Amino acid sequence: MRRSVLIVVSLAAGLLLGALLVGSLKMSSFFGRGPDPETVAAASLQSVREQARLSPFAARFVAVVTSSQSRFGLSAQKTLIMPGMVRYEIDLAKLQPRDLAWDSEKKTLSVTIPPLEISSPEVQLTELREYGGNGVLTALTDTEDRLDAANRQRGQQELIRQARQALPMRLARDAARRAIERSFAMPLKAAGIDAAVAARFPDEARQDPSFLDRSRSIEDVLKERQQKR
Repeated sequence: MRRSVLIVVSLAAGLLLGALLVGSLKMSSFFGRGPDPETVAAASLQSVREQARLSPFAARFVAVVTSSQSRFGLSAQKTLIMPGMVRYEIDLAKLQPRDLAWDSEKKTLSVTIPPLEISSPEVQLTELREYGGNGVLTALTDTEDRLDAANRQRGQQELIRQARQALPMRLARDAARRAIERSFAMPLKAAGIDAAVAARFPDEARQDPSFLDRSRSIEDVLKERQQKR
């Protein structure tokens, strides 16, 4: 219950910050001070960072693992079926001004997204299924407890392994890009700026040299304005 409340509060705070940002941009436009893209991007960055973490994608996986032990000439084996939910997250607090750049010719804001993080699996305990384990060895020793512990550890590892496979990682990355692009595109649109937003991960930016060909870094813009004050 506590986790759900925190998520709702975080989302509500993000919406409030977004509303305040859009409102301030509209007021600036009303008084004849139309904001430039760098100003909007810098304000949007602060709003996005305040949301702390983004969970753009979640997927359910099922691990099937088997462990066995042999002692005193006897053997025992147990199989565990472990369903679990894995969330793909981004630490928005890691976004920095250097991760944003404005291309005035293409009218495109480039955003380099922090690396995707995979949460610990949320195991659905009510759906756990175990098979085997009956026998003399489990009845006379602690073998069954050992098998259970081994299966649960291996089950967690298997869920993470499945979560890191190419397809779910691609889906999670796509969802993260769309979410970040919307977060920066909405304030630009509200300010009356016709611009595109291109979000990519650090490894993707390195693979595409054109992504690094930036005409004006937001970080440089902020430094210039601080020097002029």
